[in-house]
Amino acid sequence: MKIAFIGGGVMGEAMIRGILNKGLTTPQDIIVNDVSSARLASLKKEYRVRVTDDYGIAVKGSNIVVIAVKPQNLAELMPELEGRFTPGQLVLSIVAGAAMATIAKGLGHRSVVRAMPNTPAQIGQGMSVWTASSEASQRQKGMARSILGAMGREIYVPDEKYIDMATAVSGSGPAYIFLVIEALVDAAVHIGLPHEMVEELVLETVVGAARLAQETGKHPKALRDMVTSPGGTTAQGLLKLEEGGLRDLLLRAVIAAYEKAKELRG
Repeated sequence: MKIAFIGGGVMGEAMIRGILNKGLTTPQDIIVNDVSSARLASLKKEYRVRVTDDYGIAVKGSNIVVIAVKPQNLAELMPELEGRFTPGQLVLSIVAGAAMATIAKGLGHRSVVRAMPNTPAQIGQGMSVWTASSEASQRQKGMARSILGAMGREIYVPDEKYIDMATAVSGSGPAYIFLVIEALVDAAVHIGLPHEMVEELVLETVVGAARLAQETGKHPKALRDMVTSPGGTTAQGLLKLEEGGLRDLLLRAVIAAYEKAKELRG
């Protein structure tokens, strides 16, 4: 499998690392194009992949072309790539907010997969939600599934509208969790816990709670009830969270992110 990356940013690098770690292809069969020569040199040194500043060289002969540029750079990029694709190639876009129709029209190529990975993909713990155009073959979708699965978990959805919804939940979700972690650390310090133990205490609590939910398969409410004794410390803390509207705030945050995702897609 020969793979070209147009854009060598953080998520592109996460994909390269996952692909090589899973043995899906060899460094010699990966080629990266990026506007930054320093970035290309870094990727070449770290992963022994081929690099180029020529779009034509990057695209030619690749089975899959991953578009991993920033959304604001997409409009400028597409005219450079238009007409360079052959019918058997697949375009895999991880550009936030860019609809498949936009990609297909801008590139003059209709075999497209659109995916929304998230930042834990950097450590192989990502969650990617993806869909494919009707022109993408089963073989091409299989290759896309393998690539996205190399970064963690992946879910295929039959309708592109779910990508925008996933953007608001799994795409933006790590930032919500990081804010909770930050707030818990600040609160722990405020009540007098030593700085040197707080971060580990909070991080292991968050990771452990998530793993418990994942491995037991129990509903979050059931797990919450297991921790909450009537009249106890947890009950008092949860009461304050409910009084402060935490549940409603999270709902509004996800809705706002979803509306923004739809706005970006146009």
